[in-house]
Amino acid sequence: MNKNFLQQHVNEPTRQNNILDLVMTTIDLSLNGLEVTDKIGDHQMIDFSLEVQDPNTRTQHKQVLDYKRANFELMKEELGSHNYEVLMSDKNAKECYMFLKNKIASATEHHIPRKLKRPTNNPPWFSQ
Repeated sequence: MNKNFLQQHVNEPTRQNNILDLVMTTIDLSLNGLEVTDKIGDHQMIDFSLEVQDPNTRTQHKQVLDYKRANFELMKEELGSHNYEVLMSDKNAKECYMFLKNKIASATEHHIPRKLKRPTNNPPWFSQ
């Protein structure tokens, strides 16, 4: 179940010597105080509490880069217009890294617009 990002919480028999009743959650969900208790018919009862987020307290919209509307040609021109060999000739490796990182960040800000992304309940690796 872990490969499907699920966790099974019942680890003791719920009917005779078998685990027949399951409580599964996503791995990041908080489940507290699960215990197998009194019998109901021929099954044991499962008692637990589950912490859930109030749907009215959703996270706010998040700004993300909108690659579909990016102008990669202008970005390529901007980044390609410098003689990096000359600009970085007097810098050590860390300074060169920071210089390039700042150049790329600046070009990204100029040529890739941002958009607001609505919050979802899906994990970030799920696509639409």
